[in-house]
Amino acid sequence: MIRYAKEQDIPKIEDLLSQVDLVHHNGRPDIFKIGRKYSAEELKVLLKDSNRPILVSVDENDAVMGYCFCIYQQHIGNSVLTDIKTLYIDDLCVDETMRGKHIGKELYEAAVQLARDSGCYNLTLNVWSCNPSALRFYESCGLVPQKIGMELVL
Repeated sequence: MIRYAKEQDIPKIEDLLSQVDLVHHNGRPDIFKIGRKYSAEELKVLLKDSNRPILVSVDENDAVMGYCFCIYQQHIGNSVLTDIKTLYIDDLCVDETMRGKHIGKELYEAAVQLARDSGCYNLTLNVWSCNPSALRFYESCGLVPQKIGMELVL
């Protein structure tokens, strides 16, 4: 079942945030420190922000198996960008012990439905090139590159 995250979910969300961080740190230790993207206090604030919905997949015991952090974005009055409303997936993670059970696909599809229900034009996300399994997953969901970030490490 997919539902909005609640404060009781914070400990498991913190665990999942650590799993994501480790993937990024192992892939790019020059960029990512060991740590978490959000503290428990920051998560409490995010849970109350209707512009930043957090979806969770839970089992029959209401235990969190994965999450999808989303952010509504819109550039009203921008001199270059149109006023389209976008749902940006900031982070999607399935517990490493639960992968292969289509939980990620369910979370992604719930985010797509949320975007549709909210009148969004599109859904976007970023994938680090050091995470090829995530790239393959999103490609299998039908996403295509919108832009490509490039770097030269000096």
